[in-house]
Amino acid sequence: MLTLYSYPTLFGVADNNGYGLKVFAFLRLAGVPFRHEHIFDASKAPRGQLPYIVDGDDTIGDSETILGYVTAKYRPPIDAALTTAQRTTNLLITRMLDDLYWVMSYSRWKDKRYWHAFRDALLREHPGLTEEGLAKAQAVNAQRYYYQGIGRYDPDAAMARGLADLGAIAALIPPQGYVHGETPTSIDAGIYGFIANIYFYDIDTPLKQFVTAHGNIVRHCRAIHEAVS
Repeated sequence: MLTLYSYPTLFGVADNNGYGLKVFAFLRLAGVPFRHEHIFDASKAPRGQLPYIVDGDDTIGDSETILGYVTAKYRPPIDAALTTAQRTTNLLITRMLDDLYWVMSYSRWKDKRYWHAFRDALLREHPGLTEEGLAKAQAVNAQRYYYQGIGRYDPDAAMARGLADLGAIAALIPPQGYVHGETPTSIDAGIYGFIANIYFYDIDTPLKQFVTAHGNIVRHCRAIHEAVS
């Protein structure tokens, strides 16, 4: 059976990273059987990043590559009815979520207003972690942010970038149903992966304030959450 390796839970979601939660939600919505292993150590992962899957002799990393592999091998009908225009829209949303990821991560590991609450939540839910280990992870992330670029923003400017991304999502999610109709597709899993890691995040960041103020985003997040739980 296919095994998904991804980060552990936090604040009631199956993975505290948007990419792992995206793959988890996709597999659930697509009806593909899998085992879920929660890990922190990504040293065995392709490119040293989570999530990744192991399926027989195949080891696949990168969330989009995983979705492509699963779709090609197992042929789930989740996206079968999408038009070319809808698939193009999905790609654009996916790239925007990549941008949102950096702001979300920055808000947890670098923004001094929220770092201590995030650290304490990890220590509370995962007693095997240590303050020393998290401090090292924080330093590594700070270096990543600097070279990616978001680390050169001040906190309010970084949040503004994420709020712009969320504004686009708010404009795309309909009052009822899902992005492409009455049935969720892979892009709904992708959006859920990131929004759930904001909405269920028990710390009042500007990102969470925006999400909770938009009923269509909250409804969509809760609907997918119930479908995959």
